[in-house]
Amino acid sequence: MNKSQIRNKIIKIRKKKFDKNLQINLGKFNSLLKIDKLNLKNIGGYYPSNYEIDDLDILNFLEKKNCKVSLPIIKKLEKKNCKVSLPIIKKNNQMNFYSWSRNDPLKINKFGIPEPVSSKIFYPDILLVPLVAFDSNLNRLGYGGGYYDRYIEKIEKIKKVTKIGLAFSFQKISSIPINQYDKQLDFIVTEKEILR
Repeated sequence: MNKSQIRNKIIKIRKKKFDKNLQINLGKFNSLLKIDKLNLKNIGGYYPSNYEIDDLDILNFLEKKNCKVSLPIIKKLEKKNCKVSLPIIKKNNQMNFYSWSRNDPLKINKFGIPEPVSSKIFYPDILLVPLVAFDSNLNRLGYGGGYYDRYIEKIEKIKKVTKIGLAFSFQKISSIPINQYDKQLDFIVTEKEILR
């Protein structure tokens, strides 16, 4: 199967099998952070949509560890003077994370996802990455726009970033077809396992 066929198949499966109660095990996620001594200063997340695994619980968990989180879990973070950001989709399939405060306005992008109006760019140390499918070699298949691949390539020229894909275990396939533009992840975390 080609990427488009895999994408269509897995999105249908994800919609059918989606369960709000199926979540990443926070204990396992915490052990990943401790064992690998990951830098927890700035976390970039995503706003879950289209039956993606919800990263908001992880971001809430990290917020309690005084991390700087990049999604609208804002009230407690602002009291701690933490930086907050959301991704903004740009022209030519580009994406950046921008500073945002809960009192700042949001706009809805062409994909129906809230984005900040801010112009202050934010560079995460850990990037939580949504995906459509993945394999045991830490390859991911996204929606086909290349947003995360381009963002990862760009940020890795600026700083080291740890890339953690989040998915349901049923999104795993034997092999993702890849090309020279596809960026491999450092970890993939599901409700059942952590791939390294």
